[in-house]
Amino acid sequence: MSDPGTARQRLEADPARRGRRLEYLTLAWNSVEAVVSIMAGVAAGSTALIGFGMDAVVESASGGILLWRLQDGGSSTRERRALQLVGVTFLVLASWVGVEAIRSLVAREAPSASYVGIVVAALSLLVMPWLARQKRMVARDLGSSALEADSRQTDLCAVLSAILLTGLALNAAFGWWWVDSVAALIMVPVIVTEGVQALRGERCEC
Repeated sequence: MSDPGTARQRLEADPARRGRRLEYLTLAWNSVEAVVSIMAGVAAGSTALIGFGMDAVVESASGGILLWRLQDGGSSTRERRALQLVGVTFLVLASWVGVEAIRSLVAREAPSASYVGIVVAALSLLVMPWLARQKRMVARDLGSSALEADSRQTDLCAVLSAILLTGLALNAAFGWWWVDSVAALIMVPVIVTEGVQALRGERCEC
């Protein structure tokens, strides 16, 4: 029977395995985050919360591409094309979020308070910075610019979480209906940055 301590030491000594484990954790969290955020956003009528959930969906696809590269290499040409598609999706999402936020402001549509959304955003604000730090450490061990770029992408997710949490909390505490749309508009340049990075293939310089 293998010693758990020895198995853990082998895992810690293998940066590639640690990197794969971190990507699996990221994918699992993003999947839960996407489902809960979109459902809660639809229920509350929150553009910011729906946009946050949809961003997690696209982020999962992007992370899956990196995981594929960590596992078996794959084709760099196919990876770059896939990332470009992800980049276009991010830009389409940014356009949707921007248009919906402006429409909600003009129509004075007041979203309901979403305490589920507040919990998800708060947890994400704790999880994402930790994941980003861990990825940077593994990236240094591997000498992987792809994983380094992925850690920056995870940092952007933490920024989105902070924006969302602020908007949802202010709406719940003070009934400032317009804060949700403003938070969504602030998210737009962050999502655009994610799209531009993917279009440039900044995750596939392995």
